[in-house]
Amino acid sequence: MLVRTYGSAVYGVEAITITIEVNVMSGKEYFIVGLPDSAVKESLRRVESTIKTNGYHMPRTKLVVNLAPADIKKSGTAFDLAIALGTLGASEQLEKWEKLREYVIMGELNLDGSVQPIKGALPIAIQARKEGFKGLIVPKQNAREAAMVNQLNVYGVSHIREVIEFFANEGSLKPVVVNTRDEFFYNQYDFEQDFNDVKGQENIKRALEIAAAGGHNAILIGPPGAGKTMLAKRLPTILPPLNLHEALETTKIYSVAGKLPENATLVSKRPFRSPHHTISDVALVGGGGIPQPGEISLAHNGVLFLDELPEFKRSVLEVMRQPMEERRVTISRAKVALDFPASFMLIASMNPCPCGFYNHPDRECVCQPGTVQKYLNKISGPLLDRIDLHVEVTPVPFNQLSSLQKQEDSASIRERVIKAREIQTDRYKDQPGLHANAQMSSKLLKEICVINQAGQNLLKTAMQRLNLSARAYDRILKVSRTIADLAASPDIRIEHLAEAIQYRSLDREGWAG
Repeated sequence: MLVRTYGSAVYGVEAITITIEVNVMSGKEYFIVGLPDSAVKESLRRVESTIKTNGYHMPRTKLVVNLAPADIKKSGTAFDLAIALGTLGASEQLEKWEKLREYVIMGELNLDGSVQPIKGALPIAIQARKEGFKGLIVPKQNAREAAMVNQLNVYGVSHIREVIEFFANEGSLKPVVVNTRDEFFYNQYDFEQDFNDVKGQENIKRALEIAAAGGHNAILIGPPGAGKTMLAKRLPTILPPLNLHEALETTKIYSVAGKLPENATLVSKRPFRSPHHTISDVALVGGGGIPQPGEISLAHNGVLFLDELPEFKRSVLEVMRQPMEERRVTISRAKVALDFPASFMLIASMNPCPCGFYNHPDRECVCQPGTVQKYLNKISGPLLDRIDLHVEVTPVPFNQLSSLQKQEDSASIRERVIKAREIQTDRYKDQPGLHANAQMSSKLLKEICVINQAGQNLLKTAMQRLNLSARAYDRILKVSRTIADLAASPDIRIEHLAEAIQYRSLDREGWAG
């Protein structure tokens, strides 16, 4: 007897519905076909144990399981539950097995029939609704995640017996209901850290405010203990809150990567990813036999923080160049090419030299001549070209560190950032996919970043006296446009340009000796 059930396979951040055909016929042996990997092939052993443990019998004749479409590779353990129910239906041990075709069924089985969580429940639910299925059955740990998709009945189960009873009596399980909007907006501003924890460093706070307002990449350069990491970790607290579309995009990536906590719903806060400097290029951009998202995709709509930037392998840093421009990464394999979104803000930090005390106001650098430039050269010019703000961080003096004066909190800074972003949203409303000043093309730059003659003269003088590189010119204009937006100024004034010029430290010829 032939029975069809339905599961789903996740590729990239999208799901594809898989038809699971189970046929019991005369003959011997069990077969599973349709390009299964080892984990899928092993499912028949788990299914056999589950069926026998729960008082049913495994067919003693030939059993063929086909996963269609058969030309797409299937991986993982999430098809166990659907295969088990198909086997019970094909051997006529399941009541009302005809209803199996109305549901997408996903879950990994233990040998006793208990159901383990899966990856990618959110994109699976989206695809199930798109294809008009009546409902989705997933492990209980994934039910709230999948229930964010409206107009689809989502049932969470913890054991195969619950599913068998459900097909005998559909009233035995109640669909999971999640008020997505309420939960999303409730958790948006719940941060553990705040900018009012940081004493002094007003110029650095100002630079990060500009970076947040325009979506600019930034690098913090300063000695150990100056507060670079502390400041960077607080950047997400001043970024505009995620909207529902951005939250859904981010949640899909975390769902596919298996990074969502149990019983989670939408990711409500912008991600902050801080990989260690020993990370490989595949772990950073994504990849693997079945491509998985890397750190740059996990930082989508948020912040990627690279602490001690020169310590990262050069090959790792170079693979970021294209994703930083295109805001997505394409992972290509022989039979498949998958796109992962990667629109992130890069915040990096570094010591000015190996000993850490070059340009320190109180301590002397002990590095050999030429060492500082060699250290800086670990970061390629094309990568630095994509970083708009170079911010020098100096140690906090004792009188500021011990001060009891209240510092400005993140909420106040965030209000100014949101107002600046609203100006940019209105400015780029006719430019699809463009949301912030940092994303401006060279053509738009000429139209939007128009400066008067006094500004031209200032910029010319700065380029000549500070020996700024040619690549600094566009960056200065973009940053000055963001500074003008923070001041709610329709024009770029001379003071906006002057402030932007000071954020090009690493472009100054002779900065490193």
